[in-house]
This record gives sequence, structure tokens and C-alpha cells, in this order.
Amino acid sequence: MVLQQQIDSELAKNFYEGDRTLQKILKETLSPEFYAYAQKKLTDFGSLAANEIDERARHTDREGQPRLEKYDKYGDEASHVWVNEGYKKTVEETYRTGIVGYVHKDIPELGHKGNYLYSFAQGYLLSQAEPGLHCPVTLTQATAYLLDHYASDEVKKKFLPHVCATGDVELFEGATFLTERQGGSDVGANVVKAVAAGDNYRLYGEKYFASNAGIAGVAMVLARMEGAPEGSRGLSLFAVPWRQEDGSLNGIQIRRLKDKLGVKAVPSGEVEFDGALAYVVGEPSQGFYYMMEALNLSRICNAIASLGIMRRAFNEASMYADRRNAFGKKLTDFPMIRESLATMKAKLEIELATTFDLIQLYDKVTAGKASDEEIVLSRLKIALLKKETAEQAIHFSHEAIEMHGGNGYIEDFVTPRLLRDAQVLTVWEGTANILGLELIRLVNKFSAHTLFMDEMTARLHAVPDHAWRKRVVGIAGKMSLDLATFARLDPDHQTVEAKALMHEMALLYEAVIALEWAERYGDQYEKLMMIFIETNWPERAVGDEKSSVKYFAAIM
Repeated sequence: MVLQQQIDSELAKNFYEGDRTLQKILKETLSPEFYAYAQKKLTDFGSLAANEIDERARHTDREGQPRLEKYDKYGDEASHVWVNEGYKKTVEETYRTGIVGYVHKDIPELGHKGNYLYSFAQGYLLSQAEPGLHCPVTLTQATAYLLDHYASDEVKKKFLPHVCATGDVELFEGATFLTERQGGSDVGANVVKAVAAGDNYRLYGEKYFASNAGIAGVAMVLARMEGAPEGSRGLSLFAVPWRQEDGSLNGIQIRRLKDKLGVKAVPSGEVEFDGALAYVVGEPSQGFYYMMEALNLSRICNAIASLGIMRRAFNEASMYADRRNAFGKKLTDFPMIRESLATMKAKLEIELATTFDLIQLYDKVTAGKASDEEIVLSRLKIALLKKETAEQAIHFSHEAIEMHGGNGYIEDFVTPRLLRDAQVLTVWEGTANILGLELIRLVNKFSAHTLFMDEMTARLHAVPDHAWRKRVVGIAGKMSLDLATFARLDPDHQTVEAKALMHEMALLYEAVIALEWAERYGDQYEKLMMIFIETNWPERAVGDEKSSVKYFAAIM
């Protein structure tokens, strides 16, 4: 425990101050005034996340999990979800930063709105301490997006100020209720019914996976109006307040809360609607389209949570290795340990830079300034990086546990929670199979593979010629041929190839970013680029020490 206390003391300083890659991203992309503001606010939030929020997260996970209070003291339906006071404090502090609100309203100190890039930087810091709260933040971001982009002025006025609250008005956290028992990922099979009631609707039916149930002030719900066609085209989107104006439940009850493997801070339940008042959002025939647009936002949030867990896992592993003595040496004196840490660091820094490269494009898309081709590329890159980051979050958590040895499996350490929390990220917002289908759709309908390779090739040509660039150009050439073959396959064959191809596409995207960063910043990022490329496309024989980039990285 003495060793863990030393590590906790070292980590419990600030998640932002030592993150050079994130700081470079922000300095390069934000205006000087916005960057100065972000530096101050993220330094403050980085300290809060590394200290108080992290300690509360440990308590919530171990002892203070949400619980359903089904009935009140009179025996009446209450469907109240209890959460501990520390969690409530974290909720208050997090939303007051504008993590959701300042995407949609002006930052007072700046006189203009923020953007998703700044918001996701906040989410990345939060996820290093409490991925469980990052889920409700994601849901609230999606709710704000849907209301801001598609709701009528009346509905927007009713809910959006509360969803975007930063301490100025009462906060309504958001939720998105899609999944039903008979459908799962097949949302078109949904049967929750919307019955006209004057200018609005009443909902009837059940949602089977409803995260933030009992906490959300308003939920965005897909339901089928009477007479609407079957399938996803017949689904409409509704804003459903949890409570009525008098404070009573709005025809909603929670059947039970799910006993989940991880992210225990967020209550996920089964929700029944029995005449819940609902406000239609946008065109009734476009509900599924609207929700899929919000799903792209949620997938980026998922990638950000994955990166947060990756960073925390790497920090825990490297800190432990630097302080643990074995066989008369520190762990970091052993080349194999250095090799493991160097490989993790290269993947982490490059994947972080790549994801924020995507986020810059996404900000352009949501601002309505992107071309049709850029919109397709945004959707493709979202699918690629959602899948890759989620799988890496699990891998990094595993590596952190292994670096700790037996201690890594003990709940006194954060590593078991990292693994439990990471596992959901491959499931939320689309499994690898669902993302594979997205690749197939984008390739077959929009020739997304051609757009992707055109961009990668153009960016490679912009990098000065050297041996490492030549290797990536060769990799890109093979990828171009593979994608052209993939596009000609029959649908069943495409489903077999899609997931593996997505991994290779993500690696190519990251290799291009690695080359760009090596050229732009040199030194450390050049070393990280070499480690990344040599790890994923090795060109050496076993025992060929002098030609092994990984070997030199291990002894540096």
C-alpha cells in the first residue's frame, strides 16, 4: 500500500498539466484568446478530476452505487434513483464548466460559443477519473444536439436552456432511449407507440436499456406514431420530460436498474411509458435520421472516454514500473518493460492526435461548413476510431494490470475498475459488427473508401520524403488495392472482411498523423512515429537488435 500511496500522490496533481499532446492540439487549433481561456479552465478541471472527482469515483464504484427506490413511504410509485452526495457534487462541478452548455451558448469571458474540440478536451480529462459520469455527459450532449438542430422554437425554448445549464438555471441532464427488448441494435423493430393528444403525444411501451434513468430531466425517445410504416422509416423523435410541471412523474416508471459490469456510477434501467407526455422533435418521418446524427456525436464521446481510460492506464502502468523494484532493479531498468511502455505511449499519443484531427472535421460538419465529401469522411472516421479506441482501452487496461502483477487485480488499485469500465466501450454506440456494417454502407453508397484514400494520399504527399514516409506510402498503396477489392465483394463476403479492414484503415490514418506530427514537432514525436510504424509494420528479423526501433526505444 505504501507504493500505491506514492503513485496516487504523483498522479493526484493534475491530469492536464503534463499532457503535452493535448496542449499542442489546443494551441494549434484554438484562437489565442480561446487557448488562454482553455489553459486556465482545463488546468483547474484537470486538478479537480485528478483529486476530488477521482476520490468520489472510487467511492461510487465501491460503496455508493445508484439504487432504485421504487415506492415512496406511502406505497405510491416513485421510481426515484438515489445517488450519493459525492456523485451529485461531481455532476454539479462538471456541468458548470460548460462541457455541454458552451457548445450551444456563449462563453461569458469570450463572448462567443465554444466548440466540440474544447468540450471533448474536458470529457477526456473527466474520463480519466470517472467514465461513469462521462456517459450522462454524452447523453446530455446528444440531447442538446438534437434539440438545437431539429426542435421547434417552442420545444427548444422549453428544454434547451436547462440541458445547457452552467449554474444559471436548473440543470436537466439528458438521455437517449432507443433500445427495446425485441430489437436491440435493430432499432427498426421498435414498437413503443405514440398516440396523438392535442398538439402533442402520449407514449406507451418499454425501453430496455435506458441509461441515466431517473436522473435525466428530459429524454429523447424514438417511438412510432399510429399509422406510421414499419421499420426505421416509421420512427419519430420525441422530447419526453421525466416529470410534469407539478413535479409528479410523467407517466414513466422504472422497472429495475441493471447490475452492470462497470460504469456503475450511471444508472441504467428498464423504463415503461404509460401515457407519458411527449413533444415531437422535427419532422415526424425523420426521427431515425436525427437519432443517427446524434449517434455519431455519441461515438466520438465514446472514443474520448476510451482515450481517457488509455491515458489513465498508461500513467498508472508507467508510474508503478518506475517505483517497483524487482530482482535488484526498478522495473523500468528492464528493456522488455521499456519496450512495453514505449509501445503504449506511441499508440496513445498518436491515437489522441488522430481523434482530435477527426474532431476538427466534426466541428466543421456541425457548423454546416463541410462539403458532402467531408460529411462522408467524418462518418467513416468516426466509425473507424470508435472501434479502434474502444478496443485499445481494453488492451491498455489489461497491460496496466499486467504491469502491476497481482496488485493489478486487486480492487484497492484503480486498474480493475479501468478494465471493467473499458469493456462497455466496445458495446456502447455500436459494437464492432455494427460498425462494420457502417463501413459497408459508406463504401457501397458513397464510395467512402475512395474519399479516404484520396485524403490519405494527399496528406502523405505533403510530408517531406524520407524512409519512414516511403514505408507508409507502400502501406497506403496496398490499402488502396484492398479497399478496391472490398468494394467489389458480395455483401456477405464484405461482412467477413469489414472488421479487420477497419483496423488496418485506422492504423493507416494514425500513421499519416504520426508522420505529420513528427515533421511538425520533431524530437519526441519523431521517436513515437518510428515506434508506432515499426510496431505495426515491422521490418526486422528476430534478434536483429541494431535495426530494431523498438529495441532502441527500450534502452533510451
